[in-house]
Amino acid sequence: MTHAPIALTSGEPAGVGPDIAAKAWAALRDELAFFLIGDPGHLPAGTPIVEIADPAEAPGAMARGLPVLARDFGAPRLPGQADPRHARHVVASIREAVALVQSGRARAVCTNPIHKKALKDGAGFAFPGHTEFLAHLAGVERVVMMLACDALRVVPTTIHIPLSQVPVALTPELLEDTIRITARALRETGLARPRLAVAGLNPHAGEGGAMGREEIEMISPLLDRMRADGFDLTGPLPADTMFHPEARARYDVAICMYHDQALIPIKTLDFAHGVNVTLGLGFVRTSPDHGTAFDIAGTGRADPSSLIAALRMARDMSR
Repeated sequence: MTHAPIALTSGEPAGVGPDIAAKAWAALRDELAFFLIGDPGHLPAGTPIVEIADPAEAPGAMARGLPVLARDFGAPRLPGQADPRHARHVVASIREAVALVQSGRARAVCTNPIHKKALKDGAGFAFPGHTEFLAHLAGVERVVMMLACDALRVVPTTIHIPLSQVPVALTPELLEDTIRITARALRETGLARPRLAVAGLNPHAGEGGAMGREEIEMISPLLDRMRADGFDLTGPLPADTMFHPEARARYDVAICMYHDQALIPIKTLDFAHGVNVTLGLGFVRTSPDHGTAFDIAGTGRADPSSLIAALRMARDMSR
């Protein structure tokens, strides 16, 4: 373990973050190096812990316990009950992780789930979520969300908006930015010529205009122009035939037009191991694809599979 370690943020202490961090260490202690930025007192009782003063100590500490860059959050953890006193420390954990990766002292950022209302109530958090805050810290205007597992990578062009607003929000500029950011990020992580499959917006990709004209008037002309610029693009494709095994073998990532078009297939294929990846930050950021799960926090029942997959993907993408 000679490379810089991965920085894992605390996430919401009242959620499953502390539980899955401890379980991820047990699973990965001989495989990769990471460290938690958080309060050691929030980890499950009996978790082997090594408090470190510098990320460089993490690789050597992994065999003995979970390396923790210890920060006092000012109040104990009550599983399932968010404490406003934790909020500013949760935000600071994210800030510190980004600063460490930007300085080269960490190789990537992996984020535990946050509870946005708790951060707003306790720290005046003004961002819709992790992604927007990370973009602010990175100093970039536009980032892309990719969901990934071993079987599939998907990128939704529009995300958390009503379906009725998608045709208005789906502009040529937005789609082109999404394709460019995705292709560049995949090239930076080792794919010399990424193959991108682009879904249509309408059923059967519009069926020649019979079911909608966005494919004819906007998507196809844009893809033709970008192919001339050297992008490896197929589409617009009918979304209902894009995700079976033979189809998935023909591309590296699927560019989808809206949230559910992207997330339903990946969550159907591999619900437990999906990873949320933010592209376009200038550094690698991954996250488990689930929330704080207050209902099972502190019970020992939290499944660490998605965090384990996120840490492995952070390692692989940052090589």
